Amino acid sequence: MTLELIDEAVRGGATLAAACRALGLSERTVARWRGEAGGEDGRAGPHHAPVHKLTEAERRRIVETANSPEFRNLSPKQIVPRLADRGVYLASESSFYRVLREQGLLAHRNPARPASAHRPRALVAKRPNQVWCWDITYLKSAVRGAFYFLYLIVDVYSRKIVGWSVETDESMLAAARLVEQTCRREAVGSGCLVLHADNGGPMKGSTMLATLQRLGVVPSFSRPRVSDDNPYAEALFRTLKYRPEYPRRPFATVEQARHWVERFVAWYNGEHLHSSIRFVTPDDRHRGRDGSLLAARHALYQRARRRTPLRWTGQTRNWTPIGPVTLNPHTHEAQALTRM
Repeated sequence: MTLELIDEAVRGGATLAAACRALGLSERTVARWRGEAGGEDGRAGPHHAPVHKLTEAERRRIVETANSPEFRNLSPKQIVPRLADRGVYLASESSFYRVLREQGLLAHRNPARPASAHRPRALVAKRPNQVWCWDITYLKSAVRGAFYFLYLIVDVYSRKIVGWSVETDESMLAAARLVEQTCRREAVGSGCLVLHADNGGPMKGSTMLATLQRLGVVPSFSRPRVSDDNPYAEALFRTLKYRPEYPRRPFATVEQARHWVERFVAWYNGEHLHSSIRFVTPDDRHRGRDGSLLAARHALYQRARRRTPLRWTGQTRNWTPIGPVTLNPHTHEAQALTRM
């Protein structure tokens, strides 16, 4: 390849000396390469394997030792001296490194814990106040670097915001107080509710867990650093912050933030036609009014089809009420969770 480049440069008008100098070569080296049939590497390499080469049994023992529960979290620099203290010599550090590199085990060797946690169990809501999820999000304040904290509790079955509060700090005391007030307002009985949350401090704090135990509420948690395990709360926060009425400027006071959230909750629960529950409001779904509303829509569409049948090539729009809602379904066939 080098000779071809030199020939191409010479054909383009460069001198041989200039072309060689550009490549860091001398003219005598190029002449020698041409005399050696193009400069091909004639070295054949060793014809016999080294007599001191590691045997397959020795290589397997190195891999087994490095993958053992005792040594799998240690580097060869740590393994070899520890073995030497026991009077055991398998190979040098460099041999350990070479064998592990060839086996693709240099970076990760049978970690003590699995790389990913198990997905939380699926929670099925067949009626209101059976499965709730909750989370906390930031609301900007007028003080740079300071925030207000919005606590929201959502009923998974109806998508209704059943509880909320805006606080000046993020604490398990405020979270526990909100959950207790919401359970009392919704008349939730002991042992009837599962509350799903992320792995934050307020969610798993001792005060929060003690409150849930006293109320008879079963806690459920997402995997660490996995927001997809709490999709309804995340989607609701997106809806809130992408509303046209969401203030462009930070909230001046916590009272102003509470007033805005109060108006948002009233709109979301009582006016917002939710796409995931057949475009009825969360309030209608939560109070069981969605069945009659959807039945009336179905009857209307049937009358329209009978009036102008040529305009309908298939079935009318599906206004059947949705059934149970599953949080964190495990099957690939489960319906994808839609945005709120």
